[in-house]
Amino acid sequence: MRLLVISHTRHYKNENGDIVGWGPTITELNNIADEFNEIVHVAMFHSEKPPKSSLPYNSSKIKFVPLPALGGKTIFNKLKMILNIPRIIRVVSSELKSSDVFQLRTPTGIAVFLIPYITIFSKVNGWYKYAGNWTQINKPLGYRLQKWMLKNQKRKVTINGEWNNQAQNILTFENPCLTAKDRLNGKNIIENKKLTEEINYCFVGGLNYNKGIDKIIESFKLLPSEKIGTLHIVGDGELREMIEEDAKQLSIDVKIHGSLPKNEVQEIYKNSHFILVPSKNEGFPKVIGEAMNFGCVPIVSNVSCIGQYVKNDYNGFLIQLNTIENLKSMIEKSSQITGDRYNIYKDINYKLANKFTYQYYIERIKKEFLN
Repeated sequence: MRLLVISHTRHYKNENGDIVGWGPTITELNNIADEFNEIVHVAMFHSEKPPKSSLPYNSSKIKFVPLPALGGKTIFNKLKMILNIPRIIRVVSSELKSSDVFQLRTPTGIAVFLIPYITIFSKVNGWYKYAGNWTQINKPLGYRLQKWMLKNQKRKVTINGEWNNQAQNILTFENPCLTAKDRLNGKNIIENKKLTEEINYCFVGGLNYNKGIDKIIESFKLLPSEKIGTLHIVGDGELREMIEEDAKQLSIDVKIHGSLPKNEVQEIYKNSHFILVPSKNEGFPKVIGEAMNFGCVPIVSNVSCIGQYVKNDYNGFLIQLNTIENLKSMIEKSSQITGDRYNIYKDINYKLANKFTYQYYIERIKKEFLN
């Protein structure tokens, strides 16, 4: 069986001349490759140096088909996208003809025209993955249009979370991020992980306003340094220089790591007690499932479906109104829980993290799309 995946995933060429791409997506395809004879990934190729979080494909079954690097909010970028529509459709059409099943990842700029094209002109079996916040109130126009098209067709759509009045073709699907080896490593870490006198926190994600890294720094400015050990910041983005400067004002130890490969991120989880995810808008960040697996209790904003997995004072701390003051309050609460309570939280989360394994994801794919 041949699977066609169409996405906006960034790909690059590394110093050895190998094609690499955004780690989470590449890892996902590597882990489902054994279920197919071939996987073709049509996605965007960028000419710049790849970030450290990029990974190569590790299966000869996976073939990368490049699209030009497109996207952006400027008029020039939008015009470039429009001019490349015929080229993108030609590539997708050619690959669809020889595929048994497809997955189109949305919401993206190219999905605005690929959803109607595939809906009208292709009979190939497949599904759409909507990775954003399905219930976001003030969606950009392009996202609203994509959601409307996805709701009003027969093909299935996978989304984050479970919602009232969910149409029959809309399926709740967890984002996979954990291998069998990750589960075993996580179990070993959790069995030996205890709440210490100095509590370590981590943030893993883009350094931008949407992810809330600025709120984290401002919150720690208002907190006493007692009981707080190290704040680990993993990721890169537009706010990095500002964060590096602001972090110097904190009286705690702050380590800004930049982008890291997966094994090094797992070391951060191993050495942290809590993960901070105060996002303005998300689908369901994979870092929450990853952190749960390695004993990091989540302190998260109540957006999209996150509150369906993290219950306040049950297995984490849920920020109902995403403000600096409320984040500060939740960090304070986390620093005051007992060791026994912490152990209960991390055990609940480890069991829950099974839903974010690739094996769980593969079984769902087989059931819903490959029959």
